[in-house]
Amino acid sequence: MEVISNNQRVMAALDVQGREEALAIAGTLQGSGCWLKVGLELYAYTGPAMIHELKAMGFPIFLDLKLHDIPTTVERAIRGFVQCGVDMINVHCSGGYDMMARAASAVQEEGSKLGSVPKVIGVTVLTSMSENQFRLEMGVQRNIREHVVELAKLAEKAGLDGVVASAREASDIRKNTKANFLIVTPGIRPAWSEAQDQARVLTPTEALAAGSSYLVVGRPITRSKDPRQALERLWE
Repeated sequence: MEVISNNQRVMAALDVQGREEALAIAGTLQGSGCWLKVGLELYAYTGPAMIHELKAMGFPIFLDLKLHDIPTTVERAIRGFVQCGVDMINVHCSGGYDMMARAASAVQEEGSKLGSVPKVIGVTVLTSMSENQFRLEMGVQRNIREHVVELAKLAEKAGLDGVVASAREASDIRKNTKANFLIVTPGIRPAWSEAQDQARVLTPTEALAAGSSYLVVGRPITRSKDPRQALERLWE
C-alpha cells in the first residue's frame, strides 16, 4: 500500500488575482509534495493557461470551480476542464443526482481518451456557513451535519469519487460511505492561525483524525512570508 505523507494531503489554495503572485507561491512550494488548488478567483484572471504552467512545475491540481447548472451544461463544460489536465474537479451536490451522474460519466469518458481520469467530487455545504445561517437564511429544516451526510450519500450513488465538506462532518460521512470515498476539507486552520471567514474549522491534525482525505489550506500558507515554512508548520 502506498504511504501518503502529510504534505501530499495538503492542497494549498492559490486564491490570488494574478499569474505572477500565483507562480511565486508555487515556486516556494515546488517539490514539497503538496497539491495546488486553482479556484474561481485565480481562474477568472488567468484561465486554463495557469493550470498548464502549474502542472509543468510538477503539482497535482484541484480545479475548484464548483460547477452548478443544468445537467447538460455541466456535462459539456466539465469535458473542457478535463482537457486542461487537472487531477481533481468539483460540482455542487445541490445540482442533484442527474447532474452529478452525468458529470461523473463525462469525466470518466473524457479522461479515458486522454489517458488520465481526474477525480470528481461534490461540494456539500460551504464551510463559511454557520448553523444559524443554514437554517435561517437557507430555510433548511435539518441541521448541517444531517444535510451534508445525505448529500454525500447521494454523491456516492451518482458515481462521484468524494465530496467537499467541513472536517466537522468528516467522521459522519466516513461512517456512511465506502472506505475509498474521498473527503476534501476546507476550513483548515492550524492552531497558530486565525479562523478569518471560516465558521466550521479544525486543525490539520484534527481533520485527518476525523477522516479527511485532503486538506485545503489557503491564507495560513499563501499569505505567509514563507509559504514553504508555513506548510511544514501545519502539523505543530
